[in-house]
This record gives sequence, C-alpha cells and structure tokens, in this order.
Amino acid sequence: MKDIDKIKITFVTVFSVVNGWLGSLAIPFYFLLLTNLLDYVTGVVAAACRGERVNSERGFQGIAKKVCMWPLVVVGYIVDYLIIEMGHTLHIELGFQCLFAVAVIFWLLANELISILENIHDIGVPMPPFLMKAVKFIKEKTEETADVVPSENKEEV
Repeated sequence: MKDIDKIKITFVTVFSVVNGWLGSLAIPFYFLLLTNLLDYVTGVVAAACRGERVNSERGFQGIAKKVCMWPLVVVGYIVDYLIIEMGHTLHIELGFQCLFAVAVIFWLLANELISILENIHDIGVPMPPFLMKAVKFIKEKTEETADVVPSENKEEV
C-alpha cells in the first residue's frame, strides 16, 4: 500500500470517528477550529503590520486563549446533557440535543469572525462595511436567543 493511501485512510477514519462522535456539533466544531486558526494567523500578521513585536510569549498567550475556548463548549454540552436527562426523568421530550453547546460555539464563532475582520482591516485590506455589521448582528442574535435569564416582568408566585 502506498504512503498516500495510508494517509487517506487515516484522514477518512479520523474524520469519520469525529463526525460520528460529535453528530450535529461536527460542522460548528470544524468552523470554530478553522476560525481559531485563521484568527491566530491573521493576528500575527496584523501585529507585525501594526508595528507590534511578535514573540513566543504573546504567541503562547494567543494559543492558550484559543485552547481555553474549548472548555466553554464542553460546559455547554454538559448543560445540554443535564437538561435532557432531567427531561427524561420527568418524561418530557425537550426536542433538542445540543442547544447550549451550539449557542456557545456560535457565540465564539462570532467573536472569532469579528477578530479576524479587525485583523484583516489592520493588515490594510479594504473591508466591506456590511460584513462587520452582519457578524455583529449574528453575535447579538445568538446572545438574545441563548439568554435564559427569566424576564423581570413575570409575576412572583
């Protein structure tokens, strides 16, 4: 078997396992991973364009920040799991699998996209004004949709 065939088999196997394990979270997961990488790379280039010194300490801080985003997704998934299990216990079908995890990913994606657009602007690339507005709109709508704080105008029992 050729080396390229082994690489293809490994690639397909890894992605199949990840897709099977993540289910409906797979595509948002890949987008978040992609935006993490793009934000890091554009951040390094933008820092150089802004005249900032790029060093390994700042690079490590950027990587650490990206890595620390992922536990937020895990927490969202755990909240989803607990709510779904509580629903099963009460014999209530809630109709969702990953509401909070997806909301966390969308919120993080919006933040990453805003940062990427800001970095690209700092690099000197002309930016269509509607693009930043669209991403900020998505972030706001995600926050509104995921807001589970009870309304203050509800009557107390």
